[in-house]
Amino acid sequence: MSSRSVMAELLWAEKYRPRSLREIVNQEDVVKRLHVFVKERNMPHLLFAGPPGTGKTTAAHALAHDLFGEDYRPYMLELNASDERGIDVIRTKVKEFARSKLPVEVPFKIVLLDEADNMTADAQQALRRLMEMYVDVTRFILIANYPSKIIEPIQSRCAVFRFISLKREDVVARLKWICSQEKVVCDDRGLESIYEVSGGDMRKAINVLQAAAALGEVNTSNVYKVVGLATPVEVRALLKTALFEGDFMKSREALRKLIVNYGLSGVDIVKQLHREVFSSEVAIPEDLRVEIADYLGEIQYRLVEGADDEIQLSALLAKLVLLGKPLRQQPQLSKPVKR
Repeated sequence: MSSRSVMAELLWAEKYRPRSLREIVNQEDVVKRLHVFVKERNMPHLLFAGPPGTGKTTAAHALAHDLFGEDYRPYMLELNASDERGIDVIRTKVKEFARSKLPVEVPFKIVLLDEADNMTADAQQALRRLMEMYVDVTRFILIANYPSKIIEPIQSRCAVFRFISLKREDVVARLKWICSQEKVVCDDRGLESIYEVSGGDMRKAINVLQAAAALGEVNTSNVYKVVGLATPVEVRALLKTALFEGDFMKSREALRKLIVNYGLSGVDIVKQLHREVFSSEVAIPEDLRVEIADYLGEIQYRLVEGADDEIQLSALLAKLVLLGKPLRQQPQLSKPVKR
């Protein structure tokens, strides 16, 4: 892969974003409903809600592309409400755009408010009034990770579209296609690891892919290196040392190495341990799995509230050693006697 400057890095997410509704996958219900708006050349105000990286902003751009054609930008005003979220922006930029000239074939323009759940209460009240005044010539698309933060009067004026996290096979297939376009060497385990660390967030997955590709081959080791997390094998070994071997000091030393080598916080380690507890790679009885999950939740809460990382993680390892004691005391099958 050719060398790139730092400023040119992490641009694949934009480069390989779907440009039309036909290219969007894993959101079949959403796309089906949006296709109706394109066919009828009409739509209500829209509210796109769901986890980050699931295609909300992409769907808005794809909808505008299919409505207005390739040159859709003059007919869509895009604002990031986390930066431009005050009442003055609503009263100036949005109001001026709403008054501007209409496109020829479609009887309205689009105002896209990204991260609308970060808008102030006053700005939302002003927006509510504009949505009423200019509904004949302007349609609003609001995008929010937490739609409950949008005031009820605005929600009632919008058709709500809920986006779901992307499936593993869809994310991996898209990453493979990007690797083929960029001539990047990758393996299946590396792409699976990207899905694990991204949690269904396609934007994060593509950015991790590009960062890992800068190190050479996209494999599990490079993926976890660029995201600053310990590999599952190391976390699994830590869990087994405490739970199945009952060696508190050895597991504590392994924990300290993870913190030093990867610079992990206590919350990071708890999250990775939680993932491994429910992994099929670790055979833990169901009742014990429940107890561990309950205690991991308690430790995570303490850490978020400001408790000391080292003390809480040591307490966690001690608890794992105690919980694993019945497992270690189970009678082992006797070895056959040699004759």
